[in-house]
Amino acid sequence: GHSSLHSHDWEHEVYILEGNCKVACEDQEEKASAGYVVFIPPNAKHQFANMGKSALKFLCLVPHHK
Repeated sequence: GHSSLHSHDWEHEVYILEGNCKVACEDQEEKASAGYVVFIPPNAKHQFANMGKSALKFLCLVPHHK
């Protein structure tokens, strides 16, 4: 599966727990696997796509904002 290509007004950090994925952020694409941390800036179009047959597990952290 994959998330939709989307953006929002806040940054977030994603810590990959298990699996392999492709991360698209604006005009870049990178592969990430367990142990990687991904920074998504505010308003950046981004998408996560599972690259394997096993589950992709990650933590999505959003700092407190007003």
